[in-house]
Amino acid sequence: MNTFKWLLKREYWEHRGGFFWAPIVSGAIFLLLTVMAIIAGESVRRAADDGGEKLTMNGVELRQLTETLSPKEIAELGGGLDLGTLMSGTWPFIVLGFVVFFYCLGALFDERKDRSVLFWKSLPLSDGRTVLSKVASALVLAPVIATAAAVVTSLGFLVILSIYVLFHGGNPLSLIWGPASPLTIALHLVAALPVYAAWALPTVGWLLLVSAWARSKPFLWALLVPVFAGILVTWFDVMELFGLKASWFWQHVVGRLLLGTFPGMDMIYLGANDPAMQNFNPDGPQDIVALFSAQNLWGSFATPDLWIGAAAGVAMIFGAIYFRRSRDEG
Repeated sequence: MNTFKWLLKREYWEHRGGFFWAPIVSGAIFLLLTVMAIIAGESVRRAADDGGEKLTMNGVELRQLTETLSPKEIAELGGGLDLGTLMSGTWPFIVLGFVVFFYCLGALFDERKDRSVLFWKSLPLSDGRTVLSKVASALVLAPVIATAAAVVTSLGFLVILSIYVLFHGGNPLSLIWGPASPLTIALHLVAALPVYAAWALPTVGWLLLVSAWARSKPFLWALLVPVFAGILVTWFDVMELFGLKASWFWQHVVGRLLLGTFPGMDMIYLGANDPAMQNFNPDGPQDIVALFSAQNLWGSFATPDLWIGAAAGVAMIFGAIYFRRSRDEG
């Protein structure tokens, strides 16, 4: 366990820019753009209002807004704030998808390219433990850091809104932090980590397999093999032999091999296959936020497709271990 911990530290320090700084910078960029958008909106508002400083909504000043809202309207306000909080945290997760994708693609190829693999193989470190440390870095270490960055970004978003409300004489405690549920949103993001790890497993396994096997241009191999397979399956109507459409292959094979590192793909998949999701008609922003609740996200573990994909991912990881062990470096 101590050796495995040091292997994880090695992966972190070698890829600190992608694991640590990339999600933080993306969150900071979002907050900066939010401030710039508020300043621009305030300038337009003042120009249209002939320099008026009072901010009103439906003729009611901001400081008096909570006193005039009904309980239903306050709940809708909280749902809107929760949706904005949730969306503000997506920036680090978008970056996470690209970071994990290219990290796995180069994890085993780059060490052969710069021949540093010769040094690491001279140490008493098994190929299995080395590859598993890269799997843990992709499925645990990077997502945990990105989730922390997403939580900080979402809280920063509410702080910016609070400053704006305070600037216009409103009470942030009653207008922002009272209706909103930032801690609940944070718990939802944390609860999504196991779902992400299970859903991303086939993509991580495929990319590591290509990284260990390819002698050159791993990106082209990783991309073109499933895409050309999908084209051939579509062209020759292969899936009709099983009573399925070609779209099934693109969704369940090509999509699972290439897009699993991006958080939220499980929700898109369930939305495309669950009739209840297809007929989803939200009554307000709170219903959209409820889609990302921990209970709803963990419902993915009840679907056989998640476990079939995870089993395929494990098999490909074993393949990556085999190729790292057997690949001739001389």
